[in-house]
Amino acid sequence: MNKTTNSGERIARISSKLTALRVEGILFFDMKNIRYLTGFTGSDGFLFIGEKGIFLLVDGRYVTQAKQEVTDCNIIEYRDKVDGIAMLISDHNMKVIGFESSALTCDTYLKLRNRLNDVTLEPLSEEINSIRAIKDIQEIDCIKKAAAIASQALQLVMNSIQPGIRERDIALILESKMKELGGETLAFETIVASGYNSALPHAKPGSKEIENGDFVVVDYGIVYQGYHSDETCTVAVGSVTQKQRETYQIVKDAHDRALDAVKDGISCREIDRIARDHIEKAGLVQYFSHGTGHGVGLEIHETPTISSKSADYLTSGMIITIEPGVYIPNLWGIRVEDMVVVERDGCEILSTVPKHLQITY
Repeated sequence: MNKTTNSGERIARISSKLTALRVEGILFFDMKNIRYLTGFTGSDGFLFIGEKGIFLLVDGRYVTQAKQEVTDCNIIEYRDKVDGIAMLISDHNMKVIGFESSALTCDTYLKLRNRLNDVTLEPLSEEINSIRAIKDIQEIDCIKKAAAIASQALQLVMNSIQPGIRERDIALILESKMKELGGETLAFETIVASGYNSALPHAKPGSKEIENGDFVVVDYGIVYQGYHSDETCTVAVGSVTQKQRETYQIVKDAHDRALDAVKDGISCREIDRIARDHIEKAGLVQYFSHGTGHGVGLEIHETPTISSKSADYLTSGMIITIEPGVYIPNLWGIRVEDMVVVERDGCEILSTVPKHLQITY
């Protein structure tokens, strides 16, 4: 059973927004948000939070599970989702309903529109996208555990990164070790990319054998009690050139400068600028092709976004990644990533693999 101890408080925060949003209630369809708000871990259903009450509607597969996991909602069984929504709204004579527009298909929306032609359906996106951004103590503890499992696993696997072993074999060993140590499932598809493959930011581990002189980018994570970890280490195999050493240090320095700037109230755009400016001064910014980081939680990518276009600001309790990289096509790539908790005057680093240049022999 997975009763969320803070579900009442989380639901109350949503309820407090109804007047400002000028709606009588909000329909939630994103199962991650539903889990966050209620503790329900099923894969289908919807949640209504409104002036007339809190209702979790599920089909017959999940009624028993919902009753075991959820304490702060009325649980209702439906046979058809659209019928269930329409009946709930009609039975309570509601006229203006907000809905989680980013999680509702056009097909379902049109069906609802036809069934509820006298009800105003207000799409909500930005208003609720950030509800999970600030983590409570329970969430932070879960993510700390996920990060500890993942980091420990890579440290146990590090000596296996040797010439002659295939990328996919390292990935399999690492994934197995993370699960042996208590991880539930992978946070995302593990990246193990060596040599020229490491110049692809989202390369998939393949049959390429690791060679002496390769950089090997390992981007990996595990889920613990629903919460994700995310860490990237770039390892050198055997001998490294002076250019490789210098470039690695440039990326690490960008990473360190960005980490040093993390604190409550700073703009995400500024964090990105600090990392990007350092790489630009080294003449390599054209090879830095992604943002500097993102939020992590029940999903691997959450609010906030740390990029040059972000309008977000860091707040204490957010968990984010800092992950600058340089990717030189057909040569090699480097990414250095840590996951941190934002604090009032800095941050706590959760991932624990050392980020100095490690060379395996």
